[in-house]
Amino acid sequence: MSEVHHCDLAIVGGGLAGGLLALALHRVRPDLDLRIVEENPHLGGNHVWSFFASDVAAADRWLVAPLVCHGWSRYEVAFPAHRRGIAQTYYSVESERLDQVLRGRLAPRALMTGRRVTDLAPTAVMLADGDQISARGVIDARGPADLTRLDLGWQKFAGCEVELAEPHGLAQPIVMDATVAQEDGYRFVYCLPFAATRMFVEDTYYSDTPDLDGALLAERIDAYVAARGWLPERVLREETGVLPVAMGGDFEGYWRSGGAGIAKAGMRAGLFHPMTGYSLPDAVRLAALVAKASDLSGAALHDLTHRHAQRLWRARGFYRILARMLFRAADPWERYRILERFYRLDSDLIGRFYAGTTTMTDKMRILSGKPPVPIGRAIAALAGSR
Repeated sequence: MSEVHHCDLAIVGGGLAGGLLALALHRVRPDLDLRIVEENPHLGGNHVWSFFASDVAAADRWLVAPLVCHGWSRYEVAFPAHRRGIAQTYYSVESERLDQVLRGRLAPRALMTGRRVTDLAPTAVMLADGDQISARGVIDARGPADLTRLDLGWQKFAGCEVELAEPHGLAQPIVMDATVAQEDGYRFVYCLPFAATRMFVEDTYYSDTPDLDGALLAERIDAYVAARGWLPERVLREETGVLPVAMGGDFEGYWRSGGAGIAKAGMRAGLFHPMTGYSLPDAVRLAALVAKASDLSGAALHDLTHRHAQRLWRARGFYRILARMLFRAADPWERYRILERFYRLDSDLIGRFYAGTTTMTDKMRILSGKPPVPIGRAIAALAGSR
């Protein structure tokens, strides 16, 4: 027999964006009757999320602090003609920790896992088993809407965490190792030393297509690990992903494609860094914003989340210009030169870039000098032409 679940707020999607919303609301509004609905049995999926300390404002660090599993005081990048260590704090979050923290803080009835959603409205959620949720407000955090509404390149990756027979000797993360063969666009390998004999290795591509050959990337990870002299004993985790890199598109059309009149969060709201595809900093900002809202009705939440996402989309045109330069001004096997040049710039500028807080002076510095791509293509990319 079907049941109607009544609550103040329902969050549909128990990934990063939905989980952060739930944690922020529970902290700021502990009296709120909350539901978080997730199709899978666990919250958070199967992911490792990483971010720089400067990505999150000091006022919001309370939200992510309980989720951090690993941290380092510096990181490295490596390119064919340039290698550098950067003294900026870097953190990683594992999805299992997000699930653990949510289950530890929210009431059992708030966690509706293993429940598939068939439809939703600003104040209601319909479930595949016939149950319904009636709420003052609903936020959809289920992942991307219709990405064909946007002009995109792709960041795609396969990652593997391994237990090694002997210590790897790596003291800090290698955020970009672009000394590897440049295949299928800009390619780099990403290494996170979780413990003396635990290493997370990810093979990443800035590619023209979202197609991902998991088996091929796994072979390349094995080859990279072998070349470093690391001796894996067992695989602890594997993951793959494809993130959008935004060069332009119809933001309003994208927003409506995810459900007209419905509040949204995360990728569904278009809240991701246009150049990197990363969404954790934006997810933190939106969670903090919603937690402070006085009106959590469906209509008010729609207006709040739409205005916030719209403002960021308009403010981030510079990053979309850079994405066009990467994908349209450089030949795929030469794209690494753009990042190699970028990583010669001031470390604070680099930090502001990833945080999405690039200043006008930063923009002038990034675009100054001779571009590491053909000048005609660079001008066309800056003009927004194909």
